[in-house]
Amino acid sequence: MKVPVSWLRDLTGLPADVTTEQLADRLTAFDLKLEEIIGAGVSGPLVVGRVLSADPEPQKNGKTINWCRVDVGPERNEPAVPVEGAEDVPPGRGVVCGAHNFGPGDLVVVSLPGTYLAALGFEITARKTYGHVSDGMICSTRELSLPEDASSEHGILVLPAGSAEPGDDAIALLDLGEETLDLEVNPDRAYALSLRGVARDTALAFGLDLVDPADIADETEGPDVGTAYPVRVDDADGCPVFTTRCVSGFDPTSPTPAWMARRLEQAGMRSISLAVDVSNYVMLELGQPNHAYDRAKLRGDIVVRRATGGEQITTLDDVVRPLDPQDLLICDDSGPIGIAGVMGGASTEIDDATTDIVIEAAHFDPTTIFRAGRRHRLSSEAGKRNERGVDPQLPARASRRVAELLVEHGGGTIEPGLTQVGTAPERAPVSMPVDLPTRITGVEVDVETAVSALRGNGCEVELEGSTITATPPSWRFDVVEPYDLVEEVLRVVGYDQVPSILPTASGGRGLTRDQELRRRVGHVLAGAGLVEVKTFPFAGPADLDRLGIGADDDRRRQVLLENPLSAQEPGLTTTLLVGVLRALSLNVGRGHEDVAISEVGRVFSPRPDAPDAPIYGVDRRPTPQELAALDAALPLQPFHAAWALAGQRERRGWAGPGRPATWADAIAVGRRLAESLHVKLAVEPVRLAPFHPGRAAAFLLEGVVIGHAGELHPDVVRAHTLPERAVAGELDLEALIAAAPEVGPKPDFSAYPVVKEDLALVVDADVPSARVQQALESASELVESVRLFDVYTGDQVQQGRRSLAFALRLRAPDRTLKDAEIAAARESLVTAAAGVGATLRT
Repeated sequence: MKVPVSWLRDLTGLPADVTTEQLADRLTAFDLKLEEIIGAGVSGPLVVGRVLSADPEPQKNGKTINWCRVDVGPERNEPAVPVEGAEDVPPGRGVVCGAHNFGPGDLVVVSLPGTYLAALGFEITARKTYGHVSDGMICSTRELSLPEDASSEHGILVLPAGSAEPGDDAIALLDLGEETLDLEVNPDRAYALSLRGVARDTALAFGLDLVDPADIADETEGPDVGTAYPVRVDDADGCPVFTTRCVSGFDPTSPTPAWMARRLEQAGMRSISLAVDVSNYVMLELGQPNHAYDRAKLRGDIVVRRATGGEQITTLDDVVRPLDPQDLLICDDSGPIGIAGVMGGASTEIDDATTDIVIEAAHFDPTTIFRAGRRHRLSSEAGKRNERGVDPQLPARASRRVAELLVEHGGGTIEPGLTQVGTAPERAPVSMPVDLPTRITGVEVDVETAVSALRGNGCEVELEGSTITATPPSWRFDVVEPYDLVEEVLRVVGYDQVPSILPTASGGRGLTRDQELRRRVGHVLAGAGLVEVKTFPFAGPADLDRLGIGADDDRRRQVLLENPLSAQEPGLTTTLLVGVLRALSLNVGRGHEDVAISEVGRVFSPRPDAPDAPIYGVDRRPTPQELAALDAALPLQPFHAAWALAGQRERRGWAGPGRPATWADAIAVGRRLAESLHVKLAVEPVRLAPFHPGRAAAFLLEGVVIGHAGELHPDVVRAHTLPERAVAGELDLEALIAAAPEVGPKPDFSAYPVVKEDLALVVDADVPSARVQQALESASELVESVRLFDVYTGDQVQQGRRSLAFALRLRAPDRTLKDAEIAAARESLVTAAAGVGATLRT
């Protein structure tokens, strides 16, 4: 909300010694946060000048310029740049000007050298042009950032005769030194989208009396009510209050007063015509949107109703919009003439021939207006206010204010009578203990201060014993409970009075075991060259489709959100690969050829037979039983670790040609994580989306699958626009951490000699090597390590079988092994291998 400071001073009588900075600081303390102080667009020697002569001079380029002598006052007529033969030069400054809508004797605005004009973005200097030294510039309204009017539509701003004298300060004359506050208005403070609302807080902050522009006699009762333009409201829920008032004999050619046009511009709106400008001015002043209809274009009564199927409207922006049955409309006998509270229709628009005007001001249901604006993707200043909530007591007063300004500046008369349908809803009183502000804020607030603060905010207050009962004003929709009253009191007392007391940290705890191990996992992933990413935990059916996850897969069972951020992502994710592959695609799309990323985060799956989550109040801490009920309703949400790689794993360079990332690299990341936690994982081939069959593996912990890794399926690669052969993996980190020993593995070192044995075994091709390795590791207590070092298929092995060669290390902790012990251990190894279908290769 842009608030011209001079306008605010007019409504509050703010003392001149209160600077704009002080005003902004105090309003920020009142929850009206300052975004920017917009300074004056002009600075320096900007003065009034009288044109003494204007001699046209045709130029070679086809243009005709005026060589002018301008009287800028006796103190400033001395040229900034000495001119040869100055004794023959008439008084005044020489200025070159390309406009032609002025002549000798006219009063103009002259920017002398040293003047800064924000509209041009530079400082005026004396310079030679068209064969003359132009010692300044005669200004147009555009160059002065002023709204254009009839006197300046062809160029230079010509001031009315007798309005000033040469040499007068034009900045003060035209009010160009005005400063404007740009305030951030929170959605719950809709009243501050008006000068009246900001002025009310300003008056309260500085202890001033408000000059209320809505202080107009109440006309909603009496014999003339209902005698203006007839109205019928068919949807009272969508429109609780609707008023009309009529003006006749209006002169559509009347110009907008310069002061009004200037204020509209400072508030961020463009001057259009008197009727439109008055409507916008009152909306900015009071916060009540209103609309003016050309009475001659209306057909029958005005009707407020919902849209019917197939209806459409051409709005004021000349866009034809199909209407939804949920849209609230303003209609007449010809059909829709406006989308209520959002934008009017073109069929009844005010134009240059309008003499009779019907003024509408109404109070609409904010939710209805909000949904209509989003539905039509239509944003307007009126819609912005109506969707947040407007004071329902204002419509009759706002329409009167519009009518008075139209007649004052455009002639005509206000026809007697007012039509009002409906009445403003009553506000429910709110009670609080007198000591609640002190207990909540930590600031000692006495009863008198609390009552005074609430009354200053517009509440009707009653004090009964130890209870304060306040009825909120009609414009404060956000005050609904005792803690809202505390906030209003604290705004007046001052947030800066709240003591800063830091809570005392409990000592001796530090990180939990799980937190320490998750941090270790993060370090390991970073050490493996993976960059951490953080993605949103939301997914939808389309995301799971892109991963190739089938309809019967458990990962399809999502926890759905009651109010999702996006209709395309209505649930919580069941796999981190949704976000990780999305981040991988984003990075590749931005030109990164070699990418390696990881994420540690939660995934979510519904808890079987989970009850609905209870909703408790916020006035107390839940009991242990209530906390248990909340926990029982929560979904399963274990931590997972996921990673993805594309491009080269070992980058090309002077050391070599590089190496692309393969499925083996994805599996190696999972192994590395397990090793860092001293957990041994088995690895077996698997067929599972989103991985390529034959190039993917499952990670098993004591026979239970806790993760997968491998090369992505080509369809998944194409769906995510990734490079070919991209790889990824995901592990259940919670299961891995649960299996990690409390302390690292016991350092059982033996100083006795090691015995090295190689064993070549033949197995069926579909038997995983990990299964054979596990059998060998458990065959004898003398086995220290088993490592697969060769896999052979060929003529020396039967078809459908393969040879696996293992390097074994045998050692006893307390003795040197004898030949007989070694032979027995070897026999045990062969026997254990036979248990998984392996035979000794001969």
